[in-house]
Amino acid sequence: HLVIRTDGAARGNPGPASLGAALIDGSRSDALDPAAPPDATISEALGHQTNNVAEWTGVVEALRLAQRLGAEKVDLFLDSKLIVEQLHGRWRVKDAKLQPLHAESKAMLGGFKRWSATHVPRAQNATADRLANEALDRVAAGGPMRVARARRCG
Repeated sequence: HLVIRTDGAARGNPGPASLGAALIDGSRSDALDPAAPPDATISEALGHQTNNVAEWTGVVEALRLAQRLGAEKVDLFLDSKLIVEQLHGRWRVKDAKLQPLHAESKAMLGGFKRWSATHVPRAQNATADRLANEALDRVAAGGPMRVARARRCG
């Protein structure tokens, strides 16, 4: 079971974009604490994209990592109400750029025994936001596009 917090960033919209994802072992007593230190992270620059593409790509990449880590259940906590509503099917995905990312996310979520997606205030997503901004700063300084870290979860 993994608790997943993701965020996307675009400096300008569209503009230089990135994603951040923090994955926490759901069996930990602090797993639902927004300040819980993550067990796995992704910080990745995406080139020139819109904020919504960055947000959706963050979900896709976090779910890929959750699959690789062997998660059977995932609980997503996102500060993008758009993505939460689209994942639950309450809002349509009208933007053609977002449709493949939505479809990929839904397909991956179908592979988990259970999943949830909850909208949270931006302040409760500070770790993922920091990871997204670190990617933009890192690439601007000549660093790598992607940095992913994981330690064995429960």
